[in-house]
Amino acid sequence: MIAENNHNSPSLAALVGRVARVALGGLRTRAELLAIELQEERLRLTQLVLWSMVLVFLGILGALLLTATIIFLFPEDARIYVMAAFAVLYLLGAAAVSVVVKSLLKREPFSESIDQVKKDRLWLESLK
Repeated sequence: MIAENNHNSPSLAALVGRVARVALGGLRTRAELLAIELQEERLRLTQLVLWSMVLVFLGILGALLLTATIIFLFPEDARIYVMAAFAVLYLLGAAAVSVVVKSLLKREPFSESIDQVKKDRLWLESLK
C-alpha cells in the first residue's frame, strides 16, 4: 500500500498562531505570578514595618521603666555603675536584634518568578 498524504495537517500559519497563543499564555501566567508575588511582598513589608515599630515602642517603654526601677533600688553612689551596665546590656541586645532583622531581609523577593524565568530560559536554550 502506498501511504497517502494527509491533507488535513495544519498549515504553517496555523502552527505559528498556535505557538504565539501558547507563548502569550505563558507570558500571561508569568505576569500573574509576578503580580501575586508583588502583592505578597508588599504585605510582608508592611507587616515587617508595623511589627518592628510595635517592637521598638514596647521595648523602649518596658526597658525604660524597668531600668528606672532597678536604678532607683540601688544606693545613690552606685547608680552610675548600674546605668553603665544597662547601657552595655542594651547595646548587646541591639546587636542581637540587628542580626535577626538581617536574616528576615535575606529572603530574595520574587523568588518564584525568578525561578520560572530561569526554567523558561533553560527550556528555550534546550530547543537550540
